[in-house]
Amino acid sequence: MASASLKPMARQLLQNRTPAAYTGVEAYARRHTREDAGALAWLVVGYGHVLDHDYAKAIDPLNRAKPHAGDLGDYVDFYLSTAYFQSGHPSEAIAILSSFDKAYPESLLLRDADVLYANVLLGDGRPQEAASLLEKDRDPIRSDLEFVLGSAYARAGDPAKAAAIFRNLYLTMPLSGEADQAEAELKKLPSAAQLPAPTLSERKTRADLLLKGKRYSDAADAYRDLLDEVSPSERPSIQLAMVEALRRAGRDKDAKRALEPVPTAPPEINAERLFDLGELARAADDDDSFLRILGQLREAAPTSTWLEQALLSAGNIYLLRRDYDHAIDCYRETQERFPDGGRASYAHWKVAWLSLRQGRTEEAKNGFEQQIALYPTSSEVPAALYWRGRLAEEDADPAKARAYYQKLSERFHNYYYGELARQRLSKIKDDGAPAHYALLDRIPPITSSVNVTADPAPTDDLRVQKAELLENGGLLDLSVRELQAAAKDNPGNWLPAETARMYDDAGRFDIALDVVKRAAPNYFAVDLSSLPRSYWEALFPKPYWADLRRFASSNGLDPYLVASLIRQESAFNPNAVSRKDAVGLMQLLPKTGKLVARQVKLRPFSATELFTPAVNLQLGTRYFRNTVDKFGSFEYALAAYNAGDDRVQDWLSQGKYRDPQEFVESIPFTETREYVQAILRNANVYRQLYGTP
Repeated sequence: MASASLKPMARQLLQNRTPAAYTGVEAYARRHTREDAGALAWLVVGYGHVLDHDYAKAIDPLNRAKPHAGDLGDYVDFYLSTAYFQSGHPSEAIAILSSFDKAYPESLLLRDADVLYANVLLGDGRPQEAASLLEKDRDPIRSDLEFVLGSAYARAGDPAKAAAIFRNLYLTMPLSGEADQAEAELKKLPSAAQLPAPTLSERKTRADLLLKGKRYSDAADAYRDLLDEVSPSERPSIQLAMVEALRRAGRDKDAKRALEPVPTAPPEINAERLFDLGELARAADDDDSFLRILGQLREAAPTSTWLEQALLSAGNIYLLRRDYDHAIDCYRETQERFPDGGRASYAHWKVAWLSLRQGRTEEAKNGFEQQIALYPTSSEVPAALYWRGRLAEEDADPAKARAYYQKLSERFHNYYYGELARQRLSKIKDDGAPAHYALLDRIPPITSSVNVTADPAPTDDLRVQKAELLENGGLLDLSVRELQAAAKDNPGNWLPAETARMYDDAGRFDIALDVVKRAAPNYFAVDLSSLPRSYWEALFPKPYWADLRRFASSNGLDPYLVASLIRQESAFNPNAVSRKDAVGLMQLLPKTGKLVARQVKLRPFSATELFTPAVNLQLGTRYFRNTVDKFGSFEYALAAYNAGDDRVQDWLSQGKYRDPQEFVESIPFTETREYVQAILRNANVYRQLYGTP
């Protein structure tokens, strides 16, 4: 398409919106003034000014876009009317919006245009028209539309309808940006229009929504407001919900104070109260108090799910204390008391694994086999298969080892343990078909469909064509929205691959990866031939490859291992910043970057340079090489990269390990254990996909 050459300039403008970027796109627009490409360029310039809230400057380029806008006319007119309205030209905005639905009956912007039009009508003193316009658009519900509609009724002299809308918005959509505005508008309405006060049930629903939306402090306040009004029987559950919100908000002292007056009956309320007290003790590193409270919980509520959670926490406490026998007792109690609970399979696995680490090999064998028999769909099954195979090897039973490894390789093909199983299989003499073990038949096959085909995008569809034009203008979010609408009318599985391609092309590898993960959630269990190549390349991208390979090789690292580490750390988003302020592709802390920059003589160095991919790769690969040299194993180095050197040194001191794989499975932090396994697993997939780096 002629406008394809605009793409890099448009992206630069919309990312940075610098004067030079505006000048470049404007020059392109003038060179193509009588073409669709020129109209797209003017749209990009106008859209950039809208993003800058510099609406007056947006008017001229958007007007220049109109004559040749073609299929993008709805976007040009929508943003032009926005610019007119925001810059104080309502009549010009009305002239466009009054016929928008007739001019563009299939536009995805119809409801957005109606909300804008209603705002313009309100500003023009025509609230009744605004209300009539929006009433037809209320399904599905949108908070912005509801707020404007409520405002229209308030100004049209119908405060009762306004109050009903604002009240509903405030109570049922508390996470929206308009909820607080709705509350303020409610207070302005005349007292005669006030509706009955929200019921306790409605207010509790609002508090629950705030808690679910992670607005923890707001949720705690909402629950607190209910305490003096609920019945004595309801009060304890409200108090405990408030305590949960306070705990999640990091307000542990407030949570502890709130727990003190909670009644101890009925039993389930008391169980939750005790659990919360235990969690607060754990958060304060007061393990002894936690274990004392666990005893009270075991006695008071022996069948409660709160006891199940507390027992698992107790096992983890003992695990970190290296008191493995007591850890086994707690994990075993968890599984035996709650064999069908959500934590049962994990607890059972920890008993089996710690038995192996304690040298109780027969118990471990039985435990691994029971894991498969009792919980054949659990996430611990790959580990159970692998380590049962290892123990069969140690017992000089290659037939059994082969059977377990074969099952593991076939069913969990690209998992961490799947590759390890193939490595072990290559060393076992092949004596024909492996022996059959009925236990292995309990593991179900993959339930979702595999062998996905790569359907081509319907390029003759108008929405797909609009999407391509918008993509050329760097308007990626708008483009994807058109693609999603096109997929409703064009069956097939082309949408994930086409969406991922667009995000990849725009350098948003993290979003592309997430798109295909959702489309093929079981991709690790299948062979490469079961999914289109485009899926795999989105799942395992190779951006910044020249620099990545150069710096990895110069530090004696496998480029695919480095790519896998980056995939896990930042999903190839060079602008990623963690909660701990780690920065860029390899998630380096600024102080670490400064230290390593000194080692490689990178001067001058500023922490902002960590957002530059080449710099981040140079320093990150050197830092990782230092860690590998310190620990002598990639498994240990990866664990240190995630959890810190001191922890890894501590874990390595906890007895002998058969090999690094046993160390990895023994890592007490689930996050770190899964992190190491994921990176090693991903590196293997990279090698299968791309061969020699």
